[in-house]
Amino acid sequence: MAHAKEMKNPPPEFPIFFMKHEACLVRNNKPFFLPDFSKEIHHEVELVVKITRLGKKIESKFANRYYSELGLGIDFTARDLQKTAREKGLPWEVAKAFDHSAPISKFLPLSNFEDIQNLDFYLDINGKTVQKGCSADMIFPVDDLISYVSQFMTLKTGDLLFTGTPEGVGPVAIGDRLEAYLEGEKMMDFFVR
Repeated sequence: MAHAKEMKNPPPEFPIFFMKHEACLVRNNKPFFLPDFSKEIHHEVELVVKITRLGKKIESKFANRYYSELGLGIDFTARDLQKTAREKGLPWEVAKAFDHSAPISKFLPLSNFEDIQNLDFYLDINGKTVQKGCSADMIFPVDDLISYVSQFMTLKTGDLLFTGTPEGVGPVAIGDRLEAYLEGEKMMDFFVR
């Protein structure tokens, strides 16, 4: 909710989602290369759920059967392109689904955590915490997100669900070092080039 407020958006009545394709992924702490088509690339750290079985029209009460691993990801957003798309009522993919826009961490077993809806995570840039969140503050719980998205499309094994970002989003620049933590464990450590 705090992120919605910082972006001056009204609270959503239902989850809003968009797609990122496979070429968006950056693994193993490889650097993120700043694209030349935007002057305003923002970071958005998010809890990421890895789908482990095929599912369609999943009820919330059964959604926990469709994932067993968690990680973190950065939803890099070309904020200037997103603003233009929103003003014209266009899709967001130009601002969200560009190549390498989704660095992801390693994934940890769900059994490592007591409660998926009470996990602390944060993002440091150049040693300073810029985003800090807890999954307890999500507008829509993970299981509700899975249920909602699966009403429109089949979720497949290996799909990754980014669950939304806490407040504190902002620009990145060449040379920045991003470190992301889940429950105190460092999950990501990479540079912007």
